[in-house]
Amino acid sequence: MKLAICVSWLNQYGGAEKVLEAAHELFPEAPIYTTIYWPQGMPAEYRTWDIRASALNRLPFIHRHHQLFLPFYPLGVESFDLSDYDVVLSITSAFAHGILTPPQTLHICYCLTPARFLWSYQSYAQREGLGRLADLLLQPLLNYLRLWDRQAADRVDHFIAISREVQRRIRKYYRRESTIIYPPVETARFHLSDSYDDYFLIVSRLIPYKRIDLAVRAFNQLGLPLKIVGEGRDRAALEALAGPNIEFLGWVDEAQLQELLARAKAFIFPGLEDFGIAPVEAMAAGRPVIAYAGGGALDTVVPGVTGELFTALTPEALAQTVRDFDPARYDPPTIRRHAEQFDRAVFGQRLRQFIDRQWAAHRAALYGELKTTEQQGE
Repeated sequence: MKLAICVSWLNQYGGAEKVLEAAHELFPEAPIYTTIYWPQGMPAEYRTWDIRASALNRLPFIHRHHQLFLPFYPLGVESFDLSDYDVVLSITSAFAHGILTPPQTLHICYCLTPARFLWSYQSYAQREGLGRLADLLLQPLLNYLRLWDRQAADRVDHFIAISREVQRRIRKYYRRESTIIYPPVETARFHLSDSYDDYFLIVSRLIPYKRIDLAVRAFNQLGLPLKIVGEGRDRAALEALAGPNIEFLGWVDEAQLQELLARAKAFIFPGLEDFGIAPVEAMAAGRPVIAYAGGGALDTVVPGVTGELFTALTPEALAQTVRDFDPARYDPPTIRRHAEQFDRAVFGQRLRQFIDRQWAAHRAALYGELKTTEQQGE
């Protein structure tokens, strides 16, 4: 089986790249096709990989301002010649599922989510603070891209979703069914502690859709200690909003992160996420999670066992759940065992089995068609 991997872009590091790394570990000889690749923005190890970027990679300013080039990404992904491959695995939350493959090539899409900026535009625009003029200018482009995106979904042979929420989106927007394979979490990185401290913890990029503002407002009401790990464009505004009980730590090293997670009273996860790796990492450290009851948290947080859910995206709802929270109710080894079902090794095993099974069925169908054609020729 000759396999290639396709991703939308490689110019910043996040959860999608963790999935790519796990897939590349499964298929280390597979070339990686992408619209743009900026080595300086990616881990150094990527420079040893076979990464093949489209002609868009030569456009000025595209690496740092890739959103400005939205009209061109369909052209970029459709420019790849993938005719030599038996299987192509696309990993995407935007354009990579729109690759063109010949009938004999099996295309499996690991869908992180149908593009939020296309299918959840109003909430996306509100979070990003887009004005009325930008909205008017963007609408024709977004209408075109939605049409392209919907048609591109028909090119995929099999969809994989990262959570039940994403599975529902694939069904709604693409009218396609999918199989859930949860993203990889390196649970072995984290350890249990014999005791915990008095603080609550957030680990996140500080950007609008993460809803760190909601947690800050809730803990302003509570007056309880909250530590926030992470950086992002919202940091200054959040610090201005926060009371003295809230501490911003920036990014911390690996040893600090492990210790902070292991000794937190609970992990706070206030936003609506497609999956959410950070709360599973907290559970791998044996700590319960208090999360909004939506998105991927519904797949990972078991109320009363691994944490609690609050049901309204308001500071008051989160604050009340924290008031009712009793850390003595939760058993750290049980929480960790729950987290281990999302381990990177489990992801690799399930993805490999899925690809092998679908390739065997695809090959059998191709062989059957070839045999029928030969018989008709006789």
